[in-house]
Amino acid sequence: MWLHTYGERFADPKAGRPAGAPRLKENAPTIPKGGTIPGAPEPLPDDMHYDAAKRRLHVGKGFIDNVPPEVWAYDVSGMNVLKQWFSYRRRDRSRPIIGDRRKPSPLGDIQPEHWPHEYTSDLIDLLHVLGRLVLVEPRQAALLDEILAGDLSDHAKLSAAGALAAPQAANGGR
Repeated sequence: MWLHTYGERFADPKAGRPAGAPRLKENAPTIPKGGTIPGAPEPLPDDMHYDAAKRRLHVGKGFIDNVPPEVWAYDVSGMNVLKQWFSYRRRDRSRPIIGDRRKPSPLGDIQPEHWPHEYTSDLIDLLHVLGRLVLVEPRQAALLDEILAGDLSDHAKLSAAGALAAPQAANGGR
């Protein structure tokens, strides 16, 4: 939860979860000299791609180094997180109309003309969070395996142990 809230919830410095945007301790993403994602007068970029050999994420004319392939490929329910994030910040944010869906609102056309510095900060924060999520995946998988290998508790056992709240009457427990 700490990672998914960018350090705003469940911060605990003693447990290695300081308040604020999480950061990788080693091999962190960096923007090297010459890699800055250009703002004004350049228009918003319309392209983001990954160079696996250099571990480099290209955003328009800029780039970020030290991006692991697992971070570039990170997906949730089959949707690539970085590509989805960029789709809302690119120059062409149009979406295909699928089925009977209404046309997009003209409000969707309101966007910055140039890449704001905040987008770069947000992207760096996202890369750090995804990097840390990749690092905890083996521990999460082991924990899930342990849970699945454990004994099941049925309703009767949970009730006998007092783990279930007593049902309340429909009139508010009176």
